[in-house]
Amino acid sequence: MRLQFFLLCLGLSALVSGGATSHESERRMHPVFSLVGSNPLGGRSKRAMPQIVFDAIKAEERYAEYWQGLAAQTLEQQLESKLRLNTQLARNVMLFIGDGMSIPTITAGRVYLGGEEKQFAFEQFPYVGLSKTYCANMQVADSACTATAYLGGVKANYGTIGVSAAVQFKDCQAQAQTAHHVASIAAWAQKQGMATGLVTTTSVTHASPAGVYAHLANRNWENDAEVLGDGGDPSLCPDAAVQLINSPVGQKLNVIMGGGRENFLPKSVRDNSGAPGRRLDGRNLIEEWKSQHTNSAHYVENRQELLELSNYTSRVLGLFAPYHMAYHLDANPSEQPTLEEMVQAAMNVLERQSAGRGYFLFVEGGRIDHGHHDTLALRAIDETAEFDKAVRFARSHTSTDDTLIVVSSDHSHTMSLAGYSSRKNDIFGINDGQLAADDLPYATLSYANGPGYDSNYLREGGAVKRKNLRAINMKNKDFMFPSTVPLESETHGGDDVAVFASGPYAQLFTGVYEQHFIPHALGYAACLGERNMCVDGGIARRPR
Repeated sequence: MRLQFFLLCLGLSALVSGGATSHESERRMHPVFSLVGSNPLGGRSKRAMPQIVFDAIKAEERYAEYWQGLAAQTLEQQLESKLRLNTQLARNVMLFIGDGMSIPTITAGRVYLGGEEKQFAFEQFPYVGLSKTYCANMQVADSACTATAYLGGVKANYGTIGVSAAVQFKDCQAQAQTAHHVASIAAWAQKQGMATGLVTTTSVTHASPAGVYAHLANRNWENDAEVLGDGGDPSLCPDAAVQLINSPVGQKLNVIMGGGRENFLPKSVRDNSGAPGRRLDGRNLIEEWKSQHTNSAHYVENRQELLELSNYTSRVLGLFAPYHMAYHLDANPSEQPTLEEMVQAAMNVLERQSAGRGYFLFVEGGRIDHGHHDTLALRAIDETAEFDKAVRFARSHTSTDDTLIVVSSDHSHTMSLAGYSSRKNDIFGINDGQLAADDLPYATLSYANGPGYDSNYLREGGAVKRKNLRAINMKNKDFMFPSTVPLESETHGGDDVAVFASGPYAQLFTGVYEQHFIPHALGYAACLGERNMCVDGGIARRPR
C-alpha cells in the first residue's frame, strides 16, 4: 500500500514539476494535425485531429515572401500614421458603440465577412486601446453604468444612468437630487453651440442612448408605467422618454433616431403598426415634441419618410418601431432604415445645423448585445457587420483633419471562438479539426452560459447528453448556440473591450485605461473641457 501511495505521489510530482508525464499533457493540450497516411482506418479518430489539407486563400500564402511583404506594408502604414500626430481641433466628434461587441465578436465577424484575414472598417483606424468596463459596484457591467462612463466620464452603479455612484439602483429620492446628476459629453457639446444627435437600433430610451440625456436610478424606467411599477413617483423621478422630450439636453438634440414609440404614447393610442402605447399619464410625447419645435422639425416612422427629409430639416425625431428595431436579418428593407442610412441622414442634418461649430453624434449598434443574450450568434455577428457599414460611411464622408471618430463597446459577452478548425471553415458550423470526448462534434462558437444549453442537450434515462450538431441546421438565424451553464439569458462578460480611434487626437486612445476616460479624451480633442486650451469660443486650439 505504501509503495502504491509513493508511486502515485511520484506521478503527481512529475505532472506538477514538468517531468516525463508532462509531455503527455503537452500533447493533449496542443494536438497536431494528422499526417497523410497516419490513420490506416481513414477519417478521424476519437479526440484526434483529422487530416486537414491547407487550402490557402491565395496561392502566394504558401511562401514566406508573401507574409514578409505584408509585414513590410503594415510597418510602412504604421510609421506613416504615427510619426505625424494630428493635434488639430476636432470640430466634429462621433462615438460609435457596438453594444456587447466583444473582441471574439470582432474576430468571428471577420470570418463572416469572408475570411480570417478580413478587417472591419474600424479595425483600419490607426490607434487602438483597451477599456476596462466594470461598474462602480460590479465586476461585470451592464449598459447603464457603462453609458454613464463613456458618455459622462464617471463610473456609476449597475443599472443606473447619468448619475454618480451615490445613487443606488431604484433610489428615486437620490435620482431627484441634481447634485448626483452627471452631465454627458452631449451636454458639454451643446454648451459650446455644437449640433448634437443620437442614433440607435434599440429604443431611444434604452440604457445606452439614455446616457446622452437622462439621469435615472433604474435603466428600466423608460416610461412612467415602469416608474410607478417600482413604487416611484414620475413627477419626482421622470422617466427616460419624458427626459428625452423635456430635459435641457433632450430638447436641444437635433437628431433622435431608433425605436421606442410605445414609450412616448399613452395606452389609449395605437401607432401605425397597431402597437399600443405604454404611458399611464395620458401624454403623447411625440405630439409634445412636434409642438416644441418649428416647422423645420420633422417626425418620421419609416425608411421612405427618412430618405425624403427636406434639406431644410433642422431637427428629426425618427421612431421606427414600437420598441427595439428589428434585427437586420428580420427587417423589412422597404420599411425599416439600416443603421448606415440613419447615420447618413443624421450627419446631413447635423452638418447643416452646426453652423461651422461642429457636431457630436452618438451611434449605437444595440442589437449585437441582444443576439448574444439569446445565444443567437448569427444575428449578433450580422448586426456587427451592419454596425461596421455605418462606421465606414461616417469615416469615408468626413475628413480625418477635423473629425474624430471613436469606436468601442460598452462590455463584452461570454461567446468564445475555440478549437482547431481549418481556414475558411464555416464560423457558424462545427469545428472541423476535432471531436469531443463523447465522439460528437462541437461548435466553433459557444457561450459560457445562456439559453443555448437547453437546445443543445438531451436528457435520456437520467443522463444529460449533447445533441449531434451534424443533424442541426446551425445556419438557421434562430439557432441558439451551445451554452455550458443553463441560464434564461446569457450574461455579459467582464473582459476589456477594444477602442479604435481615427482623427484629431486619436493617439489619446492608445493604452489600457478606465472606460470613463473616453469622454474626457473626446472633450479634450474638441475643446469641450479646459477652456484655456481654446480660443474664439472653441473654434481654434491655442498652439502649445
